Amino acid sequence: MKNIFKLFVFVVLLNSCTQKTKPINLTYVKLEIVKAEKDFEKLVSQKGIAEGFYQFADSNAVIKRERDTLIIGKNNIKNYYLKPKYQNATITWTPESVTVSNGGDMASSYGKYVWTSKDSSGKEQVSKGVFHTVWKKQKDGSWKYIWD
Repeated sequence: MKNIFKLFVFVVLLNSCTQKTKPINLTYVKLEIVKAEKDFEKLVSQKGIAEGFYQFADSNAVIKRERDTLIIGKNNIKNYYLKPKYQNATITWTPESVTVSNGGDMASSYGKYVWTSKDSSGKEQVSKGVFHTVWKKQKDGSWKYIWD
């Protein structure tokens, strides 16, 4: 009986010394994702598509593009967007919905985008659609996409 009591006291003391985790404010995390989306879009408009998609990519990011082609890794994503056909293209987007994991370290967003480019004759081409991005919180607290 004494041993059980000692074990009980030990467990209670151990539990009281354990650092409690702070609850995740999911609303705040959603706002972080919206900010990351807007910062991402701003960088793309200022530095170009290749640089923007490179800077906001996790090292193992994946994008799905033409004919279901997967481009894997941030360096490959940058090289993909360095192709001449993307040099004069622009893209804007607006997140309409953000979902955050209970742990607050993963999120997804979706919304509408507008892609503008010029064809070989110089005629402007506009494409509209829906994007879906999956975000992962980095060790430094920043957010990088892992899927786009």
